[in-house]
Amino acid sequence: MSSQRTPSEAPRERMRALARLPVFFALAGKRVVVAGGSAAAAWKAELLAAAGARVEVLAADVSDEMRAVADACGEALAIHPRVWTQTDFAGAVLAIGAYDDDGEAARFAQAAREAGVPVNVIDKPAHCDFSFGSIVNRSPLVVGISTDGAAPVFAQAVRAKIEALIPAGFARWALAAQRWRREVQESGLVFNARRRFWQAFTRFAITHPDHEPGADDFERLLAEVKHGAHAASDGSVTLVGAGPGDAELLTLRAVRALQSADVILFDDLVSAEVLDFARREAKKLLVGKRGHGPSCRQSEIHALMVGLAKSGKRVVRLKGGDPMIFGRAGEEIAACAATGIAVEVVPGITAAQGAASRLRISLTERAKARRVQFITGHSEDGELPSDLDWRALADPAATTAVYMPTKTLAALVDKALAEGLDPSTPAIAIARATRSDETIIAAPIGDLPRRVAEQAPGGPLLVMIGKTFEGPTLLSGLQNSRETVRSA
Repeated sequence: MSSQRTPSEAPRERMRALARLPVFFALAGKRVVVAGGSAAAAWKAELLAAAGARVEVLAADVSDEMRAVADACGEALAIHPRVWTQTDFAGAVLAIGAYDDDGEAARFAQAAREAGVPVNVIDKPAHCDFSFGSIVNRSPLVVGISTDGAAPVFAQAVRAKIEALIPAGFARWALAAQRWRREVQESGLVFNARRRFWQAFTRFAITHPDHEPGADDFERLLAEVKHGAHAASDGSVTLVGAGPGDAELLTLRAVRALQSADVILFDDLVSAEVLDFARREAKKLLVGKRGHGPSCRQSEIHALMVGLAKSGKRVVRLKGGDPMIFGRAGEEIAACAATGIAVEVVPGITAAQGAASRLRISLTERAKARRVQFITGHSEDGELPSDLDWRALADPAATTAVYMPTKTLAALVDKALAEGLDPSTPAIAIARATRSDETIIAAPIGDLPRRVAEQAPGGPLLVMIGKTFEGPTLLSGLQNSRETVRSA
């Protein structure tokens, strides 16, 4: 069977089921009907008026809260002291009802629908065509949060977290983007250069949220992009570390790279959850290099990566773990440099770090380990490397992480034991580290190859060896791990 593999495009992921479709109504100058004068209706009326709607409140009884909102909103909100009629729906774009009685709520909802007007009856989801949700307001940057009515308090907690993450000054930057968009479109910049402008805009806005954006900022950003326009036209390559599998371990910089990519070249070790962070429009190409299985030639990956960048694409080369640790990053950087392609590297959490964090075991536990060493379990031909420092591997004061040793683990251990490694040294094999189906096998290193062969956990394998994994520390780590644990 051939061991060669060609780059292949990953099938575009279909949108998963949504409990609600998040849409944003443009209500400026449009008529909205609110039936009811309660405090709950007052809050919805104020929200609608803030969105620019002409709000007409129909209510025989009007609360003090509603009157206060009417005073604050001025001409944007009118109160009609009567009950609604069918003719009130004519020309309305939305209808909001506030009724405790299910019968009244049903009649109002039916009348609105007969008139072709989307309806919401407050706290009556059975009579609603749409819901409001929780809102983070940095207008024109607006974030809506919905739990489909299942957990309003949870939605409010999520909103509070997002509020803390988004500075109030972002509203000014969103307004500036609104003002500058046409000027950027008419600036003569090519598509990739325009995108670079908005990326530079975003970087500056995020790091200077309290700065008041002005014309000088626009001219400076535009000049920077025009000065580097040749690079924008040529495209670029970004090597991104995807981490060991858990998508929550991605760095913010990695997420930004994925969301700005035109094409993503990814390995088999990259989890589907990580790819979910990519821009939906980005083309995703699998260029996997499987240990001891069909693999794409490294030369093919180089040619594809460089060719796409030369055609003006922003290419993300997405690698499991950290691209600078057993990720052939040096070869890919050299291939880009040889053709003048700009390269950026975004580091990721390597498997040993992810596994240690999941186990809550320090790789450099005082009095147990004075250094950490990372070694590969196979050479270019797939066999055990012949140039490993076996004396260092046998050092009782070292913590050793062995990457990709699935095929060579038994031979590696036999050689290490012959060179002085104590067979009773604690060791752990972790398959699919940090993922939801992670498997951990703990045993003395002398017995670990047999245990791994018997249990055949599958997936990318990492082996860690050292005294830091012994005794109560190991037991505590295994008990705290959420995943499947098999220990001696």
